[in-house]
Amino acid sequence: MENAIRKAGILIEAIPYIRSFKGKIVVIKFGGSAMSNEEVLTNVLQDIVFMKIVGIMPVLVHGGGPHITREMARRGLSPKFIEGHRITDHETLEIARNVLVNQISASIVKKISELGNEAACIWENGSCPIQAEKYYIEKRMDDGTLKKLDIGFVGKVTSINKDTFFRLCRSCTIPIVPPIARGVNGNIYNVNADNVAVYIAGALKAEKLVFLSNTHGIMTRPNDETSLVSTLHESEVHSLIEEKVISDGMLPKALACIDAVKAGVKKAHIINGVIPHALLLEIFTDKGVGTQIIV
Repeated sequence: MENAIRKAGILIEAIPYIRSFKGKIVVIKFGGSAMSNEEVLTNVLQDIVFMKIVGIMPVLVHGGGPHITREMARRGLSPKFIEGHRITDHETLEIARNVLVNQISASIVKKISELGNEAACIWENGSCPIQAEKYYIEKRMDDGTLKKLDIGFVGKVTSINKDTFFRLCRSCTIPIVPPIARGVNGNIYNVNADNVAVYIAGALKAEKLVFLSNTHGIMTRPNDETSLVSTLHESEVHSLIEEKVISDGMLPKALACIDAVKAGVKKAHIINGVIPHALLLEIFTDKGVGTQIIV
């Protein structure tokens, strides 16, 4: 009986959040090794389906770097790098496109269908609502000039077809977004999934952007979970970056959150996607389980 009462209390706690976020867009970015864990993936997709059922409009952006690396290894290919950045040649691009669109997105659409909701990969019959331009790495030379380094078919998002996303979101369909875009020249580009999520969230003026990572959020003492900060203002994030408290793998996530709130997203979150139902705990409970970043 006590367990049942506790569950009822959790549902009651969620009511104001459900009411507040109903009809709002929430962009979720999920990737990394955690996505390879079937149990973790199922928990995340269950949360996303729940969000859709209660009237929220989720958009799922996924990565797939480890999957691409494994497929390249299976074919006897080794990644090449320039200044620490992976080169995406034509063969690598075809592998990435196949893995991201035909394998990962297709699998997610199938799993969501099994959970009782419709989903659709935004890549349909070769068309894509995300447009990008070729991206170059800039390196400062000894004489102070900047040199552009070509890393192949890597792109930077320049625009999206918002009508496509709004149409899917307003139906019963959950948009699934692989980080593959098309250029005005017809070329296809591999795009950083975090940047795709930030651009989409900003363009759609999302209520939230949630990064599902393998850490609990931003901690003032790295690796000490008791130092987790629930809420940070943009200025506080910058201070933690200057103090080197935020560094390494957390740095690009924190900067992406800042870019998102600057683009008009109300809140950006970093949470541990490995925690069962972390999405629901962050969005529908008073305390949450990660870090939210606001202006």
